[in-house]
Amino acid sequence: MTPFKKGLLFCHRWLGFISGLVVFIVSITGCIFCFQDEIQDALHDYRRVESHGKPYLQPSQLINIAKHKFPKASPDYMYYYGEKRPAAVLSNTGNDGYIYIFINPYTGTITHTETPATNFFIIVEYIHLYLLLPPAIGKWVVGVAVIIFMVIMVTGLILWWPKRKTDRKRSFTIKWGGRWRRVNYDLHNVLGFYATSIAIILAISGLAIAFEPVSRAIYNTANIGRNIRYEDEVTEPKSDSLKKAGVAKQPVVDMAFAHARQQSPKAEMFLIHNDPAVAGAIGVGAYPKSMHYAYASGYEFDKYNGKLLKTYVYNKKSPGLKLNEMNYDIHVGQIGGLTTKIIAFLASLICASLPVTGFIIWLGKRKKSRSKTSKARNAVHHKTHRRMVLETKG
Repeated sequence: MTPFKKGLLFCHRWLGFISGLVVFIVSITGCIFCFQDEIQDALHDYRRVESHGKPYLQPSQLINIAKHKFPKASPDYMYYYGEKRPAAVLSNTGNDGYIYIFINPYTGTITHTETPATNFFIIVEYIHLYLLLPPAIGKWVVGVAVIIFMVIMVTGLILWWPKRKTDRKRSFTIKWGGRWRRVNYDLHNVLGFYATSIAIILAISGLAIAFEPVSRAIYNTANIGRNIRYEDEVTEPKSDSLKKAGVAKQPVVDMAFAHARQQSPKAEMFLIHNDPAVAGAIGVGAYPKSMHYAYASGYEFDKYNGKLLKTYVYNKKSPGLKLNEMNYDIHVGQIGGLTTKIIAFLASLICASLPVTGFIIWLGKRKKSRSKTSKARNAVHHKTHRRMVLETKG
């Protein structure tokens, strides 16, 4: 092995020791989360409703239903997940945190209430993002481990790549008939090779979700040659009325929802925010496909008089913004439907296996090295002892 590859092997091995446990946890939780919508749909009846051709209840009606159930809660977010799915109101209860109130969007019946912190998949998501550490600490622990893992994948690819063309064909397959150590070695190298490109895409999309500088870097890279500023495109507007331009004749949230449905008639899902943190604005996101968050259009309104403040039409967004808004769907594998979900699931499963198979390889080599050292010592001892016996007899 050349000195260069020895150095790579040293880095590959010790970076694996540093990040292995975190990579294993993040990858396993990623596997579980990939199919969380499908699993929850199969387990919970409240995630399905019958439309019977009725129109949706207005957002203001959903707010009133939520307030009647939880008078002290602030209903900041409303979700229309699709024609055959419930609507939901996410209400801030203050010290007790947020609560989801699922409502039949046609009858107004509350079908389920849930604290996000008790949902199994939300817990899995928090482990995936923060390892259940405080978010400010956990995201850095995970982020650094993911960056290290990307370096490991690249170094592993360089170390494994066969020199001769004749060796490449057999290097791309697992020798299932070999000894278990050989099978483990192939699982680490061959599966690692096949998963590398997908794993790096998943890693970068995850970093972009967690860290704004990564998101900005993707944005700027995709927009090279375009005179577009990140802040101009993504900054949410503030109310320009200061309550002085009159009050709308009907609830602004209803006007906003009606406008979004008119402008995006093919959208299946709508998310509405009435977040107090966004000064004076109500926003509506229109999504072409239920439970998918890419390809969206958005509309921002003055919450006092209903004036349209800003429009984010998908076709007019920059390539960088479009790519950033695909991050979630790319990361969970649903960007291309079931096929890409399965690919993301398998890639995550392979990534979880790599620290394990790599550790087994290291243990095997360590034992082999000790065995060789022991045999060498025994041989030296045997030769020395034999020579001493011969000299004594002589």
